[in-house]
Amino acid sequence: MKHAKTFLVGAAAALGIAAGAAFADPYAPYKGETLVVNFPAHPHFNAVMKVLPQFMKETGINVEVDQLQYLKMRERQNLVLTKPKGDYDLIAYVVFSKADYVYADQIEPLARFFMNPKLADPNYDPEDLIDGYVQNIGVAGGKKGYLPGPTGALFGVPFGSETSVFGYRKDIFEKHGLKVPETYDELLDLACRIPELEPGMGGLASRGKSGHQASHAFLLHLAPLGGRVLDDNWNPIVNNDAGIEAGEALKTILECGPEGGTSFGFAEAKNAFLQGQAAMFLDSTVVAGEVDNPEKSRVVGKVGWAPHPMGVRRGSQTGGFGIAIPKNAQKKEAAFLLMQWLTSKKADRMIALEGGNPSRFSTHADPDVNAEFPHMKVFGEALKHADPDWRPIIPVWGKINSDLGTTLSKALTGEMSVKEALDAVAERTRGIMEEAGYHTFQ
Repeated sequence: MKHAKTFLVGAAAALGIAAGAAFADPYAPYKGETLVVNFPAHPHFNAVMKVLPQFMKETGINVEVDQLQYLKMRERQNLVLTKPKGDYDLIAYVVFSKADYVYADQIEPLARFFMNPKLADPNYDPEDLIDGYVQNIGVAGGKKGYLPGPTGALFGVPFGSETSVFGYRKDIFEKHGLKVPETYDELLDLACRIPELEPGMGGLASRGKSGHQASHAFLLHLAPLGGRVLDDNWNPIVNNDAGIEAGEALKTILECGPEGGTSFGFAEAKNAFLQGQAAMFLDSTVVAGEVDNPEKSRVVGKVGWAPHPMGVRRGSQTGGFGIAIPKNAQKKEAAFLLMQWLTSKKADRMIALEGGNPSRFSTHADPDVNAEFPHMKVFGEALKHADPDWRPIIPVWGKINSDLGTTLSKALTGEMSVKEALDAVAERTRGIMEEAGYHTFQ
C-alpha cells in the first residue's frame, strides 16, 4: 500500500496451539494466508506490533498492518468500507465510529463466530473483559441503541482501551502536606491552591481547545457530577444544574492551570504535566506509558496515581479503541482468529508488558505487569467505575459534540457565561435530535 506507512510482519512456521493430538489445529486451514489490518499510530498499537510476530509463529498466518494517524485512518476506513470488496480484514476504531459503522451495516456482528466450535476458543473467558469497555466499544442495539440490553449485539471487542485516571506529583504533595483529592471539592481547591504554593506551576493540566478537546474535558466532569448530555427520552439536559457545575469546574481548572490551557489539546495537556508545568493530571490512562520515560518526561519517579475523584459518582470515562471485522472483509474467519488471539488473556498480558493498554481484569491484577507498571493496579480499581454512558454514542453525536466544544470554549475564554453557552447548545441539540427522528414516538 503506497498511501500509508505499512508494516509487513513476516510469517514463520506454525507451531499450532493444540493441547494434544486429539485436538485439531484451528489455524491449519488458514496457514499461508495474509491478513491486512488497519491500526492507528498510537502507543497501544505500537506495543501490538511487537507482539504480532508471536501470532505468526504460532499460526502460520501472515499479517500486514496499515498503520495510520487516527484521523487519516478514519478517512481511509470511510472509503474502504463502502467498496464491494474491502482492503481490510480487521480494523481498529474508536467508540465514535461504532454507531456510524453499525448503523451503516459496515461491520460484522460477532455472534456467528463465537458460536462456531471450529473458531471459538473455549478458554477465551469473555467475562474477564472489562464490562464498561465491552459495553462502550463493542455493543450496539440495546438500551438507547448503543448500550447493552435484550436487543443488543456484539460488533467489536475492546482493544487499546482507556479510562480517566488522576495523576499527581508525589514530591509536591509531600512537600506541602497535601492530601490526594477524593472529591471534586477537594480537587478544585487543590487546583487553585497549588499555584499559590508553587509559583509558576499550574494546578491541573487539562484540555481546553475549542472543539472536541473542550467537549472531552467537559464530559470528564459532567458524568461524575451527575450530569448527562441527553436524558433517556433524548431530551437535552446538558444545561441543567449538573451541566453548569461541570462547566464551571472546567473553567476553574483552566484558570488555575498551566498558562495557555484554553489552547491545549490532549497532547499539550499531557506534555505540560510531563514537563513539570502542572502538579496534577486528570485524563486518559494513555499518559502512563510516558510518565517514566526519561526521553519524554521530567517527572520520572515522581508521579502517583489515584481513581477519578468522586462527585455524585466517580463516573470515569470509557474510551480508546476496539477491533472489528468489516462486512466487506475477504478473510473473515481468519480475521476472527486474529481478533480472538489479540484479545486473549495471553496476548493482552504480552501487550501490556510492552506498554499497551490492557482490556482484561486479569491483566490489571497480574503480578508481572504490576511489577513493570505499578500504576496498573490503580487503573484496575478505576475501571470498576468506568461509565459506558458518559457520552451518547449515536450517529448525530458528531454534530452535537462539535457544537458543544465550540460554544463552550467561548465560556472558557470569557466571551459568555457557562449557562449561556450550555443553553445555546441544548437548544440546537433539540433541533438536531428532532431532525434525526429521535422524538418520533414522543
